[in-house]
Amino acid sequence: MQFKHPEILYFLFLLAIPILVHLFQLRRFKKEYFTNVRFLKELSIQTRKSSKLKKYLLLATRLLLLACVILAFAQPFFKAKDANNATNEMFIILDNSFSMQAKGQKGELLKRAVQDLLESAPENMPFSLITNSENFWNTDIKSIRNDLQNLNYSAAPFQLDQQIAKIKSRPSVFDKDIIVITDAVGLQQNQLKNLDPKSNTYFILPKAEQKNNVAIDSVYIKQTLDNFYDIGIDLKLYGELSNDIPIALYNKNKLVAKTLVPFDNKQKSIGFTIPKEDFNGYVSITDNGLEYDNKLFFSISKPEKTNVIAIGEADKNAFLARIYTNDEFNYNSFTPGALDYNLLEKQDAIVVNQLKEIPQALQTTLKSFVEKGGNLVVIPAADSPVSNLNAFLSSFGAIQFKTAQPTKKLVTKINFNHPLFRSVFEKKIDNFQYPETKIGFPIGTNAPAALTYEDQSAFLVGIQNPVSAVYVFTAPIDKANSNFQNSPLIVPTFYNMAQSSRKTGIIAMTIGENKLFFVDALLSKDEIVSVKDVADASGEKFIPVQQILNNKVKLTFNDYPEQAGNFGIFKQDELLRNISFNYARTESDLNLANPDAISDYKTAENADHVFNLLQTNRTDNQIWKWFVIFALLFLITEILIQKLVK
Repeated sequence: MQFKHPEILYFLFLLAIPILVHLFQLRRFKKEYFTNVRFLKELSIQTRKSSKLKKYLLLATRLLLLACVILAFAQPFFKAKDANNATNEMFIILDNSFSMQAKGQKGELLKRAVQDLLESAPENMPFSLITNSENFWNTDIKSIRNDLQNLNYSAAPFQLDQQIAKIKSRPSVFDKDIIVITDAVGLQQNQLKNLDPKSNTYFILPKAEQKNNVAIDSVYIKQTLDNFYDIGIDLKLYGELSNDIPIALYNKNKLVAKTLVPFDNKQKSIGFTIPKEDFNGYVSITDNGLEYDNKLFFSISKPEKTNVIAIGEADKNAFLARIYTNDEFNYNSFTPGALDYNLLEKQDAIVVNQLKEIPQALQTTLKSFVEKGGNLVVIPAADSPVSNLNAFLSSFGAIQFKTAQPTKKLVTKINFNHPLFRSVFEKKIDNFQYPETKIGFPIGTNAPAALTYEDQSAFLVGIQNPVSAVYVFTAPIDKANSNFQNSPLIVPTFYNMAQSSRKTGIIAMTIGENKLFFVDALLSKDEIVSVKDVADASGEKFIPVQQILNNKVKLTFNDYPEQAGNFGIFKQDELLRNISFNYARTESDLNLANPDAISDYKTAENADHVFNLLQTNRTDNQIWKWFVIFALLFLITEILIQKLVK
């Protein structure tokens, strides 16, 4: 037992006062003799005995009364078992990723966790709250009540190690208490490396009642027809499902098509046919799982003519004019000597066709062209110096040409999963007219091959980057060296190599992916482009990071927008291009919850349990009230003795 004011114990010397008073009151009785001596003697003895007993009882109660009063003022207490951590700072990590949309016994997991905090957190307790999207430092529950009630789900996945790093980055002389509220979806053991299992960290794991979920995974153009797009939509099932799922397609919030999707396996593809014009809408499903992955927004721009330039001898470029026709392409052919370099930056694709040597100035221009989103096709000449080719191609990836070999080879294999041919063939074919080459260059590369020789060496490789692609043939394809120009493969190959997704493909960006995007626009130094929600006039609006590149603008969106939807890129009030954003599908599989990762850590059912536990373990047991009660009892006892004992 300890005392808050131990100096008051010196007043225990006052206990001597009742003792002294008691001693002074002791005196002898005088003997008086009367008649009837026997009766008087008995009465005297009884009076003396009762008087002594009363005095001793009064002395004891007064001593105890005074001692209790003195001890009560000294405020005795028993020290709490966790008193050393009573000054710890409190940090609450709240997972507001989309997996917390799952429903538990009392509703959505996130909403229930917020309500639990609002009901159980002590009003005057300072703490810091860290979520996936927002941080509230040195606050209390009253100050952030409205913010918690309006807390939205975050597109960012829950990364515990990043949240712990935020806490550790704040300097403090005090130790830390950490409460982590998460469903543990995607939680990995390596995210706990900065947490000591013996530390003051408590995990609260709300559990979903059912983990079945259907997600829209992707949308793509399966086939381009004369007047229509045949689009494909991939759905994924996590868990089990017995009923069909309704799916609907909307363009500018107007219903275009609707059907039911039966699930006989974990993945399902469904197709819709839409007109070949501007599309700015979404596909939607309805299920009993998570809501965030039930919509996928996408945009398709009305096809524009693709600008293509071929650099090479006129006779060798002649076959390209039959592929890049005037109805879909703006095609031009130049010899190296007649080339206007200023035209290159306005192109969507450039074909470098069998140049004996690529000049350094052209190499620099083509490198910049690819960085700005243009596609490049390189066809080597039979006598091209390997050193010149390697110096040029090293700017785009790990690809190295070796000395040419005069060996006849057949092109026998098509990589149907390559982006170049993904939407070309309705089914895989093995038996087709095999093109051949007489002279070719062996290469070393990690890039996937789109077309392969019979000996499994590459004939055509594609080097993909976030905004463009570089396609490299390993042999000349003029008629003197190959019959590839006579093969049916040449048309879809060169057609797709020239296509730009900005003009002909689906635009469905992922929030937080930081993928570069290029838009055609002529801006002055003081002008900027902005991104606005086109479906809701009062919706989200932001200015992306941007860089003016002559007739294009390079955009970086970072973690914006905050909400998925259909947007437009605007130059003031002029719409430059439609663009759509979606949430990453990283939270769709609720079966990825990994509570075993925290098996070595303290867990609790809810926040109220943690707060009560900390308060109990860190609050001293004050016992001065008991001494006040005892003092009152002794006071009452003294009064009763005065009245009842004679």
